[in-house]
Amino acid sequence: MRCLLASAGDLLLRPAGTLLRRRSCSGPLLLLGVAVCLFYQTLMVARNRLRSGAPQPNVGREDGVLLETRRLISALEALQRDTQGQVSSQRPRPLRRHRAVVLTGRHPLSDTEVQLYQRVLQQMDYEVQMSRYAETSSFLRTLQGEGGWSLLLCLSSAERSCLRRISFSHLQQHQTVNLLPRLMEAFSDAGEGLCRFSTRSSTGFDLPMKPHSCGSTKQKLQIPLDSRSHVKATPPALVAMVDVYVLVTSVTPLTSFLHDISVVTTNQQQRGRPTKLRDFMLQQLGPTTSHQALGQVKKVIGEVLQAASTNEKQESVNRCVLCFQLLTFTLLFSGSITPVVVQVDTELTFSSLSDDTFDRQITKDQILEDMLRFLLLPRTSLSPETRLSSRTEAGQYGGCRGTLGVCLSEDNFLLLLQFQQQVKTTSSFQLLHPRVSLSSSSLSSSSSSSSSSSSPLRVSDLFILISRFYELNSCRNNETEKPTNQQPAWSSSQDEGSCVAPLLRQIYTDPPLTLTPPFSPRVKEYRAEVNFDTVTVRIRPEPGSSACRVHLDEHRGPRMANFPVGLGNSRISILVTDGAKLEPVVMTIYTVHMFRESRPSLPMFGEHLVCSFLQDCSLLVQPGQSCGLQLHIPSQSPVQTCSSGHVPGRWVVPCLSCSDNRTCDWREVAWQPDGCYHPIVGRPLLQDCMTDRKVLFLGDSTNRGMMYFLLQRVNSSLEDWGKSHHLLIHRDLNGGRTQVSYSYYPRFWLDTTRRPTFREALLQLLDRSRPLVNSNRTVLVVGGVQWLNTNHLRTVREVLDRESLSNIMVVVKSLGIGFHLPVDGIRSLSLTEIQDLYRENGNIIANAKHHGYEVIDTLSITMGRYKEFLQGRCACHFHEVEKVWSTKPPDDPISTNRNRTNRTGPVLSSQSTVLDTDKEAGFNLPTYHVRGPVNQVYSEILLSRLCPKSRN
Repeated sequence: MRCLLASAGDLLLRPAGTLLRRRSCSGPLLLLGVAVCLFYQTLMVARNRLRSGAPQPNVGREDGVLLETRRLISALEALQRDTQGQVSSQRPRPLRRHRAVVLTGRHPLSDTEVQLYQRVLQQMDYEVQMSRYAETSSFLRTLQGEGGWSLLLCLSSAERSCLRRISFSHLQQHQTVNLLPRLMEAFSDAGEGLCRFSTRSSTGFDLPMKPHSCGSTKQKLQIPLDSRSHVKATPPALVAMVDVYVLVTSVTPLTSFLHDISVVTTNQQQRGRPTKLRDFMLQQLGPTTSHQALGQVKKVIGEVLQAASTNEKQESVNRCVLCFQLLTFTLLFSGSITPVVVQVDTELTFSSLSDDTFDRQITKDQILEDMLRFLLLPRTSLSPETRLSSRTEAGQYGGCRGTLGVCLSEDNFLLLLQFQQQVKTTSSFQLLHPRVSLSSSSLSSSSSSSSSSSSPLRVSDLFILISRFYELNSCRNNETEKPTNQQPAWSSSQDEGSCVAPLLRQIYTDPPLTLTPPFSPRVKEYRAEVNFDTVTVRIRPEPGSSACRVHLDEHRGPRMANFPVGLGNSRISILVTDGAKLEPVVMTIYTVHMFRESRPSLPMFGEHLVCSFLQDCSLLVQPGQSCGLQLHIPSQSPVQTCSSGHVPGRWVVPCLSCSDNRTCDWREVAWQPDGCYHPIVGRPLLQDCMTDRKVLFLGDSTNRGMMYFLLQRVNSSLEDWGKSHHLLIHRDLNGGRTQVSYSYYPRFWLDTTRRPTFREALLQLLDRSRPLVNSNRTVLVVGGVQWLNTNHLRTVREVLDRESLSNIMVVVKSLGIGFHLPVDGIRSLSLTEIQDLYRENGNIIANAKHHGYEVIDTLSITMGRYKEFLQGRCACHFHEVEKVWSTKPPDDPISTNRNRTNRTGPVLSSQSTVLDTDKEAGFNLPTYHVRGPVNQVYSEILLSRLCPKSRN
């Protein structure tokens, strides 16, 4: 058979009539024609010699095919460069960006999958349009021309909308959709998982596939218990359930790729784990058998795809050329290296992965990002000057009959260009189909598959030969050249080096946070808001490189954690470090500023009810008592001052309805003891009461919050502040007439051998505060969140008796709510333990009364408003110190409380305001303010017990 240059021109160039008239012969196109001509002739000669039995060295035949394939590939690459050169040499005009439409369906915009599509597409210079469904997207109405869209991504909950509204047979050549209707139909659930295609292969044998394995069965697949009965049949045995992820880029001819990440579940593991399929096989089976097992995986999946793609009639010429589909194949290995397909889903599924660790979303996002970057390579679409005329020879490279017999339609030519680009690119996707083999006997398999020596080559033969060329070339030069996607891009066993680009790939949170600005790896600071009922956020940052490590809050912090979100502002720091270093070296810091809204409040106008509550229904500290809002019935007995600081009480708040807490004015919520009230001590009386007194605080940060409130109330402002974890002495209080000292206990961060005991801490505080008077002019306030017990009170009595201070005033701050949230890194109390804590609190109060001590019952006050904690991982802080610059004096708290109505006597408002600031104070100098309505309430009770003779 003669192959002339004119024949090559007829084959590839003649339909491009416009081009031939304007240019006598395009260099790249002419080169491509010659390459295909020589390529075909070499294959035909090799096939004929093989069939005639002529002795030909395998290497020579192999080299001949490789040489001609190299020429063909060189011609394809030259055509790509020439097309790009033509575009760049045209007259200047505005660059038209590709336009992508993402149909999100039920996915919120804060979903990381939605953010990923937007971020990656924008990085690849796409203009991104977001809509929920095809019916509501006005942008999809423009289907043709340069102003239309080029990429349509239908997320899982929008697939039906796309299939219903998009006409796949009338899409333009440049338009791409992430759905292949033929595969969607083939693998859809036709009734209890029955596939819509014949499960018999072309050889007549049944496919290695369970009968009911198509569509989402909504049931959890499990490894059969009898799988281990076959273990001894084929040593080494493999028993596992493996989810693999397949990208189909064309149905006719069939081309598909396998992602190197899989999800493996074994009998020894409760949950699946994401791992590289090749690494898992190697670990389980060894080098030789693992290679065979991987080949069986590709063979089985390829046979199923082939059966599904050839079951229906051929698609029309104007089919969606560059559309694609991601599939999930669930494979069962039962002691053999040949798996059985037990499930095929037309979307990515990760049911065996844990939601708590974000493994599902992280694995899914990684595969989706790899897919986008793999598919959206710079394409060589045929420009108007080089586009083949669809009006001649039914869109074929006409005139090929009687010449080479290879008729490439424009669609197939574009597929060939795309396939050549993908198969040569380093990627996480490995070629799955067409399958190739490097055995010498298979070098002519594509040509020998034809019926006779004169049979024309099929389009799929070109795909096979191109893929074979890159596989053989990669194997020969794997030490000097970059790997192609015929092999994995990298292996976890390889040295990944240092963290060169210390960036995050994504920040995963539960609940999903709407970050402002939207997440981008190069943006280091974000803001996010959550509603009042969101008290914890689970966060896991994912590094962009496996060589980098992430830590939360500190150098050796966890990579994932539950964070409590206090009211107002809080901050989460994300440290990116170099994983190759023995000691973590911080290279980048990301910061997420959180703001949690206050409880929704409805201002009161006119008539309203007074409601009360003891505890929140979501945390039943007292199971036998009522929870939530109840209609408040005031006491009919005369109002009198409370005789102690631990009188039972409840919170009262004005509402339109006691059955709906959203109708309440939470700015007016106040603490109401039963049958009495705690007087609010005015500043002049408080200063007089505190003259020549010393107040000693021993306890943790909650005790320290009461101390700073006292300093602020007595001194009219707080000019000094610090989160002291040691011993402090304030001698300048009340014009030097009052002294306040504080010692932090317990110092839990110290080793137990170096940690001071309670007795030692108390003695040190007493010694540093001397001289002390053995009367109520000396006050000891002791207590904290949950460490105090009756043994500590006995120690207080023993130490004071020994130090001749038995007549001083002792105030016990009882236990408080806290440690009730599941926060990583600290202890978390169950509901039963919290209820036990309430009973222990009763014992402490009774024991303190036995010793004659005053008690402030902070547990009863905090348990009803446990969600209103401020910053701190223990969720036990109900105060916060902030810097203020204002010189405006605050409202008088006494007159403010007098204006409250429908209450029995004066009550303790929990409005957080700056109290008793002197008119002459300030001058724009910074001061500090203790804020926190709950802390304010029990701190005011403390002041009323210190100054019991003061009156409103």
